[in-house]
Amino acid sequence: MLNIVKSVELGKYHGEEAVYLRYGQYEAVLLPEIGGNLVAFRDIEQGYRFLHEPGKEEMESFKSRPIIHGIPILFPPNRYEDGRFPWDGVTHTLPVNEPATGNHLHGFVYNIPWQLEDYGALPSESFVMVSITIDENHEVYASFPFCFRIELRYGLSGNGLSQRVSVHNLGSRSMPCLLAFHTSVNAPFVDSSSARDYRMKLTIGERWELNDRMLPTGQLQPLQVEEKALQGTGVYPYWQAMDNHYTALPQQGRNRMELTDEKLGVTLVYDVGTSYKKWMIWNNFATEGFFCPEPQVNLVNAPNVRLPAEQIGLFGLEPGEIWEETSRMYVKPAKESSHDGL
Repeated sequence: MLNIVKSVELGKYHGEEAVYLRYGQYEAVLLPEIGGNLVAFRDIEQGYRFLHEPGKEEMESFKSRPIIHGIPILFPPNRYEDGRFPWDGVTHTLPVNEPATGNHLHGFVYNIPWQLEDYGALPSESFVMVSITIDENHEVYASFPFCFRIELRYGLSGNGLSQRVSVHNLGSRSMPCLLAFHTSVNAPFVDSSSARDYRMKLTIGERWELNDRMLPTGQLQPLQVEEKALQGTGVYPYWQAMDNHYTALPQQGRNRMELTDEKLGVTLVYDVGTSYKKWMIWNNFATEGFFCPEPQVNLVNAPNVRLPAEQIGLFGLEPGEIWEETSRMYVKPAKESSHDGL
């Protein structure tokens, strides 16, 4: 049997508390104190850096707004009109933190400390688990008055990076379960390639129309030619500026993004599970370097949208109930482009 290097170490990442996972050629870094954000997933043998990592010179801006690096968790995700959040007959008021649109943006848990619960190196993987518990005494409760616990577990193995997230209603009444990940993926993810060597695929269905406040109108729009290529043959990730919202349309029973380096003949797969009913795609104004394929449980502004709850991913957890989903990132050999879907 091969002697696979595997370890979990506590250390520093540009001065911040960090957990370093290692398994074979793979390495990952998680920052418990900054939203439980897994900021790095690397193949150190091939020189691949799959996630957009904050550099040393970026740490101050990253800490003030840790959205465009790593895998920040959004709860509740994306935008809410005027900060209004109606639930179960009561309208809650979230802080308006995006002055340009007059909306609340991205929730409360991506930039606050999480608890390091467990970590270790097992024969099959290296892992880390972090959690956050919100109760009446937590600062989040004043704006989002529900008692709940979120757990995040990452595992690193020969099969890449696995993620498990769960939300547990600890309160005495129904609570909304609205969640997303603002995952930031490098393209290119290796220095020897250029962004033009990359093609992106995504299991999208239809595009939601957004108004000038980036809120859904409730209408769907026809896909452009390049968006249809997302569903099948793939497209250059920076073909135009994208801040687009889509329905998810699983293919072959799976919901995923594929990013292929055609020069190297390798594909990064981001398989996110079918509980994510929507996708956001943001590519930093078509700036080469990184883009964000964001799996999202719910439609943007869902509690304020008058459409069937199932259609917009709006659901709650009753007292004691738990919602859970898994995702995975891994690498596979690229295959020839075809018109048969992902």
